[in-house]
Amino acid sequence: MPHDIDHLVAARPGNESSIVIVGAGQAGLSTAEKLRANGFVGSITLVGEEPDAPYQRPPLSKAYLLGELERARLKLKAEDWYARNRIALRLGTRVASIDRARRRVCLADGAILAYDCLVLATGAIARKLPQAISRGLAGIFTIRTLADIDALRPALEKRGKLLVIGGGYIGLEIAAVARGLGMTVDVVEAAERPLARVASAETAASVEALHRSRGVTFHVGKAVSELLGADRVAGARLGDGTIIAADVVVAGIGGMPETALAAGAGLAIDNGIAVDAYGRSDDPFIWAAGDCANFSLSGGGLRMESVGNAIDSADLVARNIMGARQPYRPKPWFWSDQFDLKLQIAGLSRPGDTVVVRQGAGPGRSHWYYREGRLVAVDGLNAPRDYLVGKRFLAASASPDPVLVADPMQALEAPANN
Repeated sequence: MPHDIDHLVAARPGNESSIVIVGAGQAGLSTAEKLRANGFVGSITLVGEEPDAPYQRPPLSKAYLLGELERARLKLKAEDWYARNRIALRLGTRVASIDRARRRVCLADGAILAYDCLVLATGAIARKLPQAISRGLAGIFTIRTLADIDALRPALEKRGKLLVIGGGYIGLEIAAVARGLGMTVDVVEAAERPLARVASAETAASVEALHRSRGVTFHVGKAVSELLGADRVAGARLGDGTIIAADVVVAGIGGMPETALAAGAGLAIDNGIAVDAYGRSDDPFIWAAGDCANFSLSGGGLRMESVGNAIDSADLVARNIMGARQPYRPKPWFWSDQFDLKLQIAGLSRPGDTVVVRQGAGPGRSHWYYREGRLVAVDGLNAPRDYLVGKRFLAASASPDPVLVADPMQALEAPANN
């Protein structure tokens, strides 16, 4: 990045400063909250394109879709919290452009918001099927927002046949919900296994086996060439000619960082909004946090889509706006609920890591990943204690003996907190 660390302090906002945050998701809200917690007393405006106040996204594809969680309980903060913390909400509002020279954002309704610091927390958007495949048919859904789930729920309540395109976390969570409702479920995954881009082969094999045992049919190493039907989807043709009947199709083919606004303003884009280790873009007055931000770190660029990253990167950006001068030290953690499986992941594994399996007393197990003798990640599959212990080891940059990890009769003790 062209600016240096000394500029971070020089640009620290004063008491009369205005901070505009674009994106009213977890990262945007966390940035606003942490700015207040770190002593910022100027004005904060949180702009969100969705009409709803900031809400939890993880329950959308699980408890909320099943009707087990009320809409009101999705809210991240009570309604009066924003007024008490002097955070102005502009919801149902799209930002049309950023005027970097005048330091202001232009809203689609013609309003102008001036800023001393701008934080982009625009998140990610769901990938859509190409028009050549979807053909504009009704009954095809993507999963990202509250509105997406509200649209999908009535379709699933009719039962019938569901086709999930994409075997990532979202696709498999929807598959589990649909099977629980009694639907016939097919999952098509172009890679050679589900979760190919987001989980180890060992963890993916366990998850796939669970789904198969519950009646989910997988078509791996195959792609959808065409969706069938007149006005509404009735099925799919795969590349090998296989025909799958379907009343509902969910496209769970991943997400893309939402960078259109940043790119339109001329900011550097590299698998997200390119920011330095402190969260600042190549404009010294513009920062980014959450799913849309690609941090430049010593090991290369890092962009993650997770609640943990949204919270942690927002905390970092808020502290650095206030002059902390702290680089991002990510502590990745993720989770997914499918059927009766709670999958919890800490750290980042990659192909080639040595995998040590620790079998629990019951059906639970954990996978421990070592790289050059150092623990780098832990996956807990209905093994919450193993996950918590492993997370503590990772936080302490400590590595338990793999021989002890592999022996379920040996108790694992987490390092003491410093």
